[in-house]
Amino acid sequence: MQFQLRFDSLGNYKNNIYREFLLTNGLGGYASSTIIGAHNRLSQGYLVANLSGARVMTLSKTNERLVSGSRIYDLTTAQHRGPYSSEFNQGNMHQQSFTYDGTASFEYQAGDMFLTKTLSLVQGKNQLMISYTLENKGAEAGVIITPVVNYRDVDQAMTIEDLKKELPIEAFSHMEKDGMCGFTYSPKSNENVRISVLAAGVGIAKRNNIYDENMELQVELDQGNKGLDCHLMPYDFVLSAGEDSVATASFVITVEEKTGGDFEALPLVELDTAFDMEEENQSRLEEIIDQAGLDPEDELLKTLLVAGDQFVILDQGVETIISSYQKGQISTREAMLSLPGILLKTHRYDLAGQVLKAFTKYVKDGMLPSGFEGNKPIYSSVDASLWYFYGVYSYLNSREEDSAWEFVEEEIYPSLLEIMSAYRKGTRLGIGMDDDALMKYQNPQTINIEDADSNIKKALTNILWYNALMSMEAISRGIAKRTHNKPENFLAYAGGCSQLAVWVKESFNSEFWNQEKSMFYRAIAGEEKDEEIDLTQIFVCFLPFSLVEDERRKAILDLAASHVDEFSHSLLGAYVIALMSKDADDETKEYARSLMANLEAALVKGCVGQLQESDGLKYVAEATAVGLMIEAHMACK
Repeated sequence: MQFQLRFDSLGNYKNNIYREFLLTNGLGGYASSTIIGAHNRLSQGYLVANLSGARVMTLSKTNERLVSGSRIYDLTTAQHRGPYSSEFNQGNMHQQSFTYDGTASFEYQAGDMFLTKTLSLVQGKNQLMISYTLENKGAEAGVIITPVVNYRDVDQAMTIEDLKKELPIEAFSHMEKDGMCGFTYSPKSNENVRISVLAAGVGIAKRNNIYDENMELQVELDQGNKGLDCHLMPYDFVLSAGEDSVATASFVITVEEKTGGDFEALPLVELDTAFDMEEENQSRLEEIIDQAGLDPEDELLKTLLVAGDQFVILDQGVETIISSYQKGQISTREAMLSLPGILLKTHRYDLAGQVLKAFTKYVKDGMLPSGFEGNKPIYSSVDASLWYFYGVYSYLNSREEDSAWEFVEEEIYPSLLEIMSAYRKGTRLGIGMDDDALMKYQNPQTINIEDADSNIKKALTNILWYNALMSMEAISRGIAKRTHNKPENFLAYAGGCSQLAVWVKESFNSEFWNQEKSMFYRAIAGEEKDEEIDLTQIFVCFLPFSLVEDERRKAILDLAASHVDEFSHSLLGAYVIALMSKDADDETKEYARSLMANLEAALVKGCVGQLQESDGLKYVAEATAVGLMIEAHMACK
């Protein structure tokens, strides 16, 4: 899989400042910028590390200048606040290509010099590698490489005064040893952290002008924010190439936390270190693509799989799915929604099982957390626990092996029992069954009903409640067929769930169906009913167990088709899956396919993305969107 843009697409700064890429390290850390190398938001940088649940900017970027004799070609691409207006460095005018293939590569040409810079993240470590290849077809030449460093919260801009306090000059120490050179630094606010920038194949020199002041970030400006940031540039590195020769260099940038005693020895950097990591990353993604058993000609699906892999997190052996790199959070709902597309459709079953198992340790009072603040679970969602049943059912439905059922029986089923019991008896947030077997709660959240003290019945909650009951029945019966441990108990539990599900279905259709508008009410509180149209209508159609008969299902799909813009803005993937259902007509299916096709060149930011206000579609770095799009594409096939 390779996504490549050539020179004729890269010369326009204003167009490309909104086209972004993302590389991730499996820990929640990442590298992100635009395809021309100019940042457009505070959260972008070449190495954003995840340290104990907090994301910190360490290496913002690198700037390069090609030098041949008296001629200097500045490849820096950025914008800064000037005294009267924005000032632009447009090194992208020398950029020949941008390539994404599990690494991110920038290729430049100036005079007789050709420079390639490639970024690779090391999986499972807060470590970035950058390779440089300078092909010189003229007189002796070289490239000056300037790392732009920082230490700040990913969403917190710095001023020059902030930098002087956090990273004073004495915080930096440079070294030259064993064919390597570079520098290290530790921030004043956290001296248990060490950032090292080490290289092989280059020389190092201190800089006099060390501050990069008032970098402007265009997306931040567009959103009405101040949009300014400042960084440090303490050292230059020089890569030299003789006449008609090729020179290479490897950089390794590492963020470490001291866990006791001293820091570990600095990593060894050799000339080929970064190049070897590029091959390793590409091989890893090729294995994921091969494992999925895809049509080798399906480039869109390959790109989606690479995008989906960016959201898989392995944090000290606990696997999960991050919801969004913009939010920087793990969301139970989005993890469960994206799990089938990202892991099951791609045959990564073992990893999917570990994701499901990882959530079981957070069950509390029969609830799963809505998400996490740092490493602290937050229990604020009515629906998160019910989405978990969808994830488990999808996992089992994709597999026939007895080992999968045994795994669920031993590792997952006790948590399902705990959640089911709590929802029936009542738990936090006023969650519990009403007299009609429908699920109610006492937190109105965003529902358009004014009485905050009312017991709220939300359509989506009850759609998920019905699916949880039906999933629990299927799971219990499946385990009973395969277990030697009292199968009659599982069958008895399955029967109880199916009987309750019949009651829920009858009550839901009676209370929630809006006959006049052929849709479901979004929520009910006493006599008040919320008629807002949202994705709830679609979830009725694509969840495994439908609450509605075919006639009403068709009416809901017709409603979705008439609100295409609204739904595609918020969650394109869910919309496309609904349209791929057997009830959609040919015209609607063709429209869905066209939406999918249009994403090939401007994909979600899990790979290469574009944020365009003008065309009405916003591509968002969300695991949910990527996972559902993979499912939709498979269904479309």
